Amino acid sequence: MKHAPLSALLICMSGLALAAPTSDEALERMRSMKTTGQSLDMKTVPQDGEIADAIRNNLERIKLPDGFKIELYAVVPDARHMAVGPSSGVVFVGTRKTDLWAVTDRTKNRTADEVKRFAPAISFTQPGPCFSKDGFLFVAEHNRLLVFPAAEFFFEGPDVAADIVVPTGELIPTDEESYNHGARVCAVGPDNKLTVSLGQPHNVPPKDKAELYKQHGIGGIVRMERDGSKREVYATGIRNSVGITYNPTTQELWFTDNQVDGMGDDIPPGEINHAPKAGMQFGMPWYGGGQVRTTEYAEEAPPEGLTFPVVETVAHAADMGLMFYTGKMFPEKYRGGLFSAQRGSWNRTEPVGARVMFTPFAADGSAPSGETVPFAEGWLDEETGEYYGRIVDVAQLKDGSLLVSDDTAGAIYRISYDGDSN
Repeated sequence: MKHAPLSALLICMSGLALAAPTSDEALERMRSMKTTGQSLDMKTVPQDGEIADAIRNNLERIKLPDGFKIELYAVVPDARHMAVGPSSGVVFVGTRKTDLWAVTDRTKNRTADEVKRFAPAISFTQPGPCFSKDGFLFVAEHNRLLVFPAAEFFFEGPDVAADIVVPTGELIPTDEESYNHGARVCAVGPDNKLTVSLGQPHNVPPKDKAELYKQHGIGGIVRMERDGSKREVYATGIRNSVGITYNPTTQELWFTDNQVDGMGDDIPPGEINHAPKAGMQFGMPWYGGGQVRTTEYAEEAPPEGLTFPVVETVAHAADMGLMFYTGKMFPEKYRGGLFSAQRGSWNRTEPVGARVMFTPFAADGSAPSGETVPFAEGWLDEETGEYYGRIVDVAQLKDGSLLVSDDTAGAIYRISYDGDSN
């Protein structure tokens, strides 16, 4: 009987030893505080060269109020929702693909030095990050919810402390998984509970889905303990919210919602909504945005007690991420106000959006004190209709400057103020 040469056996065994674990296997190993065998030479994104130069050139188009300036903070492919680490200031950036990025400004010169793939052994599905005040990074995916304790400490290496909050296939029923409206966003509220928005996959949800969607919070916002227990449907009647935040003054929830497509250029309006308590219903499917009735439910009487938006925005601008400004860098008029992102229209003969909006708020944080107006704009060429970027989210750095994500250019911008802040 012939035996394989020892060298061949060693090569075979070496190959088995070096076989990379699957994403699920890697997650389980990290849950047990074990290594995954990933290389320490992690994937990074170059921060110089032609792409960075082109993005900087495009920023010359952007219009801002006097005293403000905008600069390239980081080249981040497919950059969407951002979560700023409460301890380190490292910015974790989600995408609509499989990557979650860690963006680091090591020199504190207000420009990123490194953009690196976070937890490279895990293949995410449209990750949307958010932080708790005590430094736990939660990642809401299309149909899973993960948590990374001490992410700001472990992100330097490929293996990170990890756990599962909601297992794969249990955030929504698997039969309701869709390529449409599948991106999730999250926030940890002042009650220390985890809040997650769940867009519904239709333009207007069909009537035979009503009970199922109400039960699971699809087309709504759900709330749960940080370990995934005690899940409840917090709000319903929402088409697709891709921006939720808590007002630090009132401790109450605000969110954007995207309106129904196919009804014309100017209707229905986009929405900024206020949800101070659980159980509120925000109009879908009877209303497609604001108080514009949907064609599909035009003959059906809406139930009583619906809540309409506090702010109606221009139709089809695609209102996305939002945040209340708590810094001191910007002038007094901006403090306590709401910054929000409009990604830009597709369902419009005359394009609109691709800008950062600002809504001033009363000192007590209870309601807007003025109209919503453009703050940073110019990514849309109004003459040609060409987009030079599409704006997704806004976040605040510790110095009070504003970060803005652009998933089309693949970048994060930083807006700062160097005028009189009084």
